[in-house]
Amino acid sequence: MAPRKKHDIRVGIGGWTYEPWRGTFYPPDLTQKRELEYASRQLTSIEINGTFYGSQRPDSFAKWHDETPENFVFSLKAPRFATHRRVLAEAGESIERFFASGVMRLKQKLGPINWQFATTKQFDADDFAAFLELLPREVEGQSVRHAVEVRHDSFKHPDFIALARRHEVAVVIAGDSQYPQIADLTAPFVYARIMGTAETEAQGYSGAALDLWAERARQWAAGGSPDGLETVAGAPRKASKRDVYLYVISGFKVRNPAAGMAIIERLSQAE
Repeated sequence: MAPRKKHDIRVGIGGWTYEPWRGTFYPPDLTQKRELEYASRQLTSIEINGTFYGSQRPDSFAKWHDETPENFVFSLKAPRFATHRRVLAEAGESIERFFASGVMRLKQKLGPINWQFATTKQFDADDFAAFLELLPREVEGQSVRHAVEVRHDSFKHPDFIALARRHEVAVVIAGDSQYPQIADLTAPFVYARIMGTAETEAQGYSGAALDLWAERARQWAAGGSPDGLETVAGAPRKASKRDVYLYVISGFKVRNPAAGMAIIERLSQAE
């Protein structure tokens, strides 16, 4: 069971509706309409993927807010209509429409927005700078955090890191996947997505790997930069602390909730 007090480190999964979790993660007698209620009490965050494909109803965001514990946080995948385009500087209307769609009804439970780009999208300094200028720092009186998930090697460029730092936008860290790893810390928070869960491990990862990810999360939260991750521009000056959002995504998806809960357990033992 996830601790119910406020944490700087949040660990979760992608979504909560997945049939193979029924009877493995979810109790066999749990109704589907209570799956979010259950998942949000085992983990401390969930990344919503449906917002990537299309608008959700405002009432849905309000419902998700009401079904989850007080200190729970959602991150949202931003709409592909904003990120999967040739000219990013022209995404303003899509961005405005997204924030007007009801997402702010999550209130204080709204965490970072993950702007995920196509694997074919290459770094264009001027166009990417124009895109970052379009991202609002505040919506309806509430501050908003942004992360960018880039998946092309051309983003391994110091100019990209400088842009992200200038705008205090996090670069999503691809933990253990086929995507380029850019672990430079560019914002007051860290957004990591780890994708290496395996069917052969009951908790998705080996005990050593779970220990490693828990320790990396602690170091990030303390303001440090863990060893063993690939950076482009090197470590920034040590911060006093950072919020951390760590999601177990893809891999052998059936094991992802178990991996998330195992990391939370390791973090709670260190407190």
